[in-house]
Amino acid sequence: MTATAISDNLLTDNLPSRRVVVAMSGGVDSSVAALLLRRQGYDVIGVTMKLYDIDQAELPDYYRGCCTVDDVEDARAVCRILGVPHYVLNVQQEFRTFVIDYFRAEYASGRTPHPCIACNDKIKFSFLARRAQLMQATHVATGHYARIAPDGGGGWELRRGADADKDQSYVLFGMRQEQLAATLLPVGGYPKAQIRQLAADAGFPNADKPDSQDICFIPTGDYREFLRERSDGSPGDIVDAAGNVLGRHDGIQYFTVGQRRGLGISGGPPRFVIRLEPDTRSVVVGSEQDLYRDTLYANPVSWVAGVPPADTMAVTVKIRYKFAEAPATVTAAGGGALVRFDEPQRAITPGQAAVFYRGDTVLGGGPIAGHELPADTPADASNAVPVNA
Repeated sequence: MTATAISDNLLTDNLPSRRVVVAMSGGVDSSVAALLLRRQGYDVIGVTMKLYDIDQAELPDYYRGCCTVDDVEDARAVCRILGVPHYVLNVQQEFRTFVIDYFRAEYASGRTPHPCIACNDKIKFSFLARRAQLMQATHVATGHYARIAPDGGGGWELRRGADADKDQSYVLFGMRQEQLAATLLPVGGYPKAQIRQLAADAGFPNADKPDSQDICFIPTGDYREFLRERSDGSPGDIVDAAGNVLGRHDGIQYFTVGQRRGLGISGGPPRFVIRLEPDTRSVVVGSEQDLYRDTLYANPVSWVAGVPPADTMAVTVKIRYKFAEAPATVTAAGGGALVRFDEPQRAITPGQAAVFYRGDTVLGGGPIAGHELPADTPADASNAVPVNA
């Protein structure tokens, strides 16, 4: 059913002030999000987004993505148990443009993307939020393990999920104040085990369903093969830091900073990819020690509060989803931010997100652009451009 058809069906309804559209993937987290909101008295509408076509007959046994017929049926079954409507939205074109094409372009440019961040930003909290308004809903809800709370000054804060092992605040750093005000994250205050127990107690068929994998649109999990089937590749040289040619490669999109295996170089000491140079199509390798740096520049940076901090501030910074945070200082500059770590960090990777925390609160973040502040960028935080303004 299209978004237009959904809105037409709902426009003649009585319009409750607590109507919420729940993004339901068919997994246990979004299902319990709908359950919790239903118990709180919300008028719940379940929506499953069809993100991409997938041949279920060719899926490997270990596939843990979404968008299969079984996923849709699981979401529909949960909505039936809850007594709420369920719809399917076809967003394949938007997902292809803002997630898959972005994924390919970033690798082709020598950066390592995080597609879940793009999906949350462009699909769930932009496209779906607009469709929710057409359905006369006041909020969108998801099954993310994070929390939204008042900041005490009339605005909103984004905080970690209560379950540290499942916390997903890292992939939500780009949420703006207006999005936080119109979003509900019901499972963020619960541990995962309790979410599964709530699902089992409610009789949900997906109570024990395994969690989905990171890159949902690559069933095999082999992103290099996915890229190889969709790009021509541009060969180039594998060089050391001094520029000496050590070998050849088929394309920089098949490499990422920190990679050791699959370099095609035999003999000599262990070598790691330390950077990618898209202008020359060079893969630069070096020792493991060469991977450690104590600064990074992220740009553009989204500040949750809507404006950058006026002064340099002490924070902790996460540079990959699965990495531990590290103490650092952050200074807003020219729409981005310069981060100085207390201790050097391994494999700071352009394209990945640097996300800034103070305690449990997410301050903001942005894609890593490099290791240093560009020479023509004003370092004074007062010159920073507030991304969320």
